[in-house]
Amino acid sequence: QLQLVESGGDLVQPGKSLRLSCAASGFTLDYYVIGWFRQAPGKEREAVSCISNSDGSTYYVDSVKGRFTISRDNAKNTVYLQMNSLKPEDTAVYYCAADYGLTVQAMCVMSHTGYKYLDVWGQGTLVTVSS
Repeated sequence: QLQLVESGGDLVQPGKSLRLSCAASGFTLDYYVIGWFRQAPGKEREAVSCISNSDGSTYYVDSVKGRFTISRDNAKNTVYLQMNSLKPEDTAVYYCAADYGLTVQAMCVMSHTGYKYLDVWGQGTLVTVSS
């Protein structure tokens, strides 16, 4: 069974940092493009960042550029999202997803109506940024 499990979500104050993890089981992440997505209360799910399976290229949405860093450790079958300088508007449930056939940009710019076609989703981890 293909599974992704996110962890690392927490309640933090504005300006602080968190690192989220996305661990795969039942398959090898090496061949998959991985994306981090988030969904705030009352809002559509949106892409945050994606990372290639081949050349390590990355994509970030404008709202997190310079603050978030995506990385992957194929030996640990895990992808990370380092989040610095957190803001209250970063509050959301964060999900990771894996897809075999997409490019980095295709995954991160696709409409949310296409998310259901991604190969594997995790269950999400809650990040709350509040003072």
